[in-house]
Amino acid sequence: MSSPYDAEDEYERPPGDPGAGGSARIPGPREAADNLDHLDDLRHLHDLDYTEHPEAEEHNEYTEYPEPTAYPEPAPVPAPAPAPVAPPPTHAVLKSLLGAWALAACSAEETQAVEDHLTECAPCAEEALRLRDAVGLLHPEDSLDLKPLLRSRVLEDCLGKRPARIPVPVWANPYDTETARLDALLRDFGDSEWHTPVRLKWFEEERRQTRRTTVAGVIGHLLSVDGLVAAALGLDDPLGPDAPPGSPTGRTEHFWDSSPYPTTRRVREPWREQGHTLVRTVSFAGRGVAELSVSYGSFALPLGDAFLERAFECWVHAVDIAEAVDYPYELPSAPHLHRMIDLAARLLPAALAGRRRAGLASPARGLVAAGAPGRTLHLEIEGAGGAGWDIALDSPAAKPSADHTVARIALDGFEFCQLAAGHISPEDAAVGQNGDREAIRDVLFAAASLSRL
Repeated sequence: MSSPYDAEDEYERPPGDPGAGGSARIPGPREAADNLDHLDDLRHLHDLDYTEHPEAEEHNEYTEYPEPTAYPEPAPVPAPAPAPVAPPPTHAVLKSLLGAWALAACSAEETQAVEDHLTECAPCAEEALRLRDAVGLLHPEDSLDLKPLLRSRVLEDCLGKRPARIPVPVWANPYDTETARLDALLRDFGDSEWHTPVRLKWFEEERRQTRRTTVAGVIGHLLSVDGLVAAALGLDDPLGPDAPPGSPTGRTEHFWDSSPYPTTRRVREPWREQGHTLVRTVSFAGRGVAELSVSYGSFALPLGDAFLERAFECWVHAVDIAEAVDYPYELPSAPHLHRMIDLAARLLPAALAGRRRAGLASPARGLVAAGAPGRTLHLEIEGAGGAGWDIALDSPAAKPSADHTVARIALDGFEFCQLAAGHISPEDAAVGQNGDREAIRDVLFAAASLSRL
């Protein structure tokens, strides 16, 4: 076997090397590469010749590189100028934003500015409250619970700023208000509500009477009886030329029987149109029209009292409808309720005399000349719309006198109206009473007899 050293002539064998005939020898450890004394041996062993590679020369430690280019320092960026502070909005600007604020249409900054202004400016604060109330009227579908005085307050405020050229007479206001309130209740009724059963109640022949109809049937009843007032004013009769005159019951039965199909929601439009026409007509008629007579068949009323009577019946039947659909309904405003109660109290002497002629009441106690004082019952109505009335017992022509009071009755205002509407019987009316028992009974039954279909 030949030694690897045989092929390398330049290599000097170490002393004691056996040569070709000797055994193999493991070379000793090499010296570190950074020993410069043996650099030539390392070049030979690795067959490296650094002088033959120009790239190495180009990258050795002695290669000179150009100095880096010096760039100028960047100029400092100036800070942005502060935005100019906007002047606070003027009073005129803030006042012009009140409408948008009430509708929640202002931006956050505008809302804050308006609300800050409202804490300092009383006129704008009052105007803002009025606008917020008016915005509530733009969404009647949210709630049908209209406050009794809401419409009156809005009209009063509007008329105070610009009085109506043709104002509605004071005695027509209750009718105008109650028809509007009932119409608000009906506005969102669907077909099923219009066919909801309603039971009408009244007092006749010493006992309560009832009649079953629907919501649409009740509005048809109001339309029929309001037609008596329309006829007195020379307007078209809603039932046509063949309608029976006079009796409210007869006209209602004619309306219900004249159609081969049940009354539907279409009856609402002619009823409201007739109501608007009545109010508009008396507003243009001028003075003296309130004394025009309206015939109800067996009796007649001046036009002013007829409007009050129609307002009372509209409210009573609105309560019937509200109960049928399980919806709350408020009392009329106190001034309007007072006028309705006053009408019933003024009609009591004539109703009592009529019952006496029919043998349904105790006889009069002696003859009383017209205008002379006679026996009197004092009726005290408590609550909203309440007051005191002296009722002549022996003759409608007699003059009530506190000195001749023989009995006293105290009743809640709503309960008295229920009694006059025939919704409760005289025996069921919770009254405070003192004095002549017979006179008290006669007056309670006379109040119930004011009712009818």
